[in-house]
Amino acid sequence: MKSDDQFSQDIIDNLPNLRGYSHILARDHALAEDLVQDTIVRALTYRAQFQPGTNLRGWLTIILRNRYFNQLRSCGHRAEVQMDLERASGGGSGGQEESLELRDLRRALVKLPHAQREAVTLVGASGLSYEEAAKVTDCAVGTVKSRVSRARVQLQALLDGEDPRANPHSGQPLGRACAA
Repeated sequence: MKSDDQFSQDIIDNLPNLRGYSHILARDHALAEDLVQDTIVRALTYRAQFQPGTNLRGWLTIILRNRYFNQLRSCGHRAEVQMDLERASGGGSGGQEESLELRDLRRALVKLPHAQREAVTLVGASGLSYEEAAKVTDCAVGTVKSRVSRARVQLQALLDGEDPRANPHSGQPLGRACAA
């Protein structure tokens, strides 16, 4: 079993993934940071429930996701969309082009259906495998793959300035049928 110091360090190593996922889920900076903090407190409190040798990132992500949905249920409303662009554009080289691209991506992500946004965030941004994302979202691996695929097509269309609803096959090579 890992020492308490190593477990704490492993949690710290997962903070960037937790923060990224919580910001995309909550779309509110203060709520996202509260979710991450609550996730860490719960992980440390219930450390004995973590099974050594399993995926800590997946376990933390499940805790964060459950906390988010519990908070939504207890408040009886959905979180308002609030973009914290200054904070989001603070990384990278600091160039204007990267900031604009990040802003455009965040705007496009907000337009995706929740299930697709969550799937593409778990797999693309958080680096979970399809199998791990399926466990987090409690759905089949094929469903996660489908959601990620559709989200990528819609994101590309949105970033290209197209309306993805106008052409459901946008982003696919010619001659390839949509598997919808």
